[in-house]
Amino acid sequence: MNIDLSVDIAGVQLSNPLMTASGTCGYADEYADFVDLTTLGAFVTKSITLQPRLGNDYERIVETRAGMLNAIGLANVGLDVFLSEKVPLLEKLGLPVFVNVAGTTIDDYVAVTAALSEVSIVRGIELNISCPNVKAGGIQFGTVPEQAGEITRRIKEVCGKNILIVKLSPNVTDICAIASAVVDAGAEAISMINTLTGMAINTETRRPVLANITGGLSGPAIRPVALHMVHNVYRKVAKPAGIPIIAMGGIQYASDALEFLLAGASGLAVGTALFVDPACLVGIRDGITDYLQRHGHSKITEIIGALEI
Repeated sequence: MNIDLSVDIAGVQLSNPLMTASGTCGYADEYADFVDLTTLGAFVTKSITLQPRLGNDYERIVETRAGMLNAIGLANVGLDVFLSEKVPLLEKLGLPVFVNVAGTTIDDYVAVTAALSEVSIVRGIELNISCPNVKAGGIQFGTVPEQAGEITRRIKEVCGKNILIVKLSPNVTDICAIASAVVDAGAEAISMINTLTGMAINTETRRPVLANITGGLSGPAIRPVALHMVHNVYRKVAKPAGIPIIAMGGIQYASDALEFLLAGASGLAVGTALFVDPACLVGIRDGITDYLQRHGHSKITEIIGALEI
C-alpha cells in the first residue's frame, strides 16, 4: 500500500508533517552532514530579528533529566545578514521554509516580516511572541490575549504571500484564550508549544546555573504538557476554525509524533531530540508510515484528530 504522508499547512503543501523546531537547527544546512534534510516536509529557521543579537551571557544551556534548559536569548545574525548569506543556502534545500521572527517592538516584527514577504523561498512567518528567555520583547506579547491579537493583526497586514503561524507560550493561565485571540486576528496556523520557564541551581556554589537565572525547558520532560495543550486548543479553537496546528514539545520517537497527530496536530516540529540523534527524523517518518500501514490507513490525514474519548 502506498502511504500518503502529505499535509496542508494553511495552503502550503508539505510532503510530510516533519519540520525542524526553531532555535535548534540553525539557519539552513547546519545538519546537512548528519541527516538528509529532504526527510523533512519543511524547514523552520532560527529566530531572526531586525538587528543582530548577541544573546544572553554564558552559561546559557544546561542539561536536565529528560530535557534541556536554554537561555540563548534569541542570538542571531540579524535580518540583513540573513537575507544576504542564509537565504541562498535555504534556496538549495528544495523545501518550504518558515522563518521564525522575533523582536522587541511591534515595529521590529513588522519590518522583518515585510522584508521576508519579498523572499521567494520563504512560505511562512512563524511569529515568535512566546520566548521565555529574553529580558525585553517576545513573551509579553504572548501572555495577554489582547496584546497577542494586536501584534497578530499588525503582522498579518504585511505578510504578503506568506502564511502567518503564531507560536504560543505554555506559560499562561489559559492557552485557548491566546489561541482564540490570534486566530480571530488573522493567524492561519498555530505552532505550540514553546518552552516552559524553568531554572537550575548549582548546589555547591549556591548560584543559578544559567546566567539569565531562568531559561526555557524543552525535551521529553514537557511532552505530556504539550500534548494536553495541543488537544485542548485543537478541540476548542483550531478544529472549529479550520486552523492547522504545528505541534512540538519532546517529540523524539514515532510514538510521540503519533500522539500529537491523534490529538489534532497537522505538523510536527522536532527540536531537542536533534541534539541527541539528528537521524531520529528518519525513524519518526518511517515509524508513522509503519503505523498507518498496520492500521489500514492510506493517508496520514485520516488519523489527524482521531483521538477517541
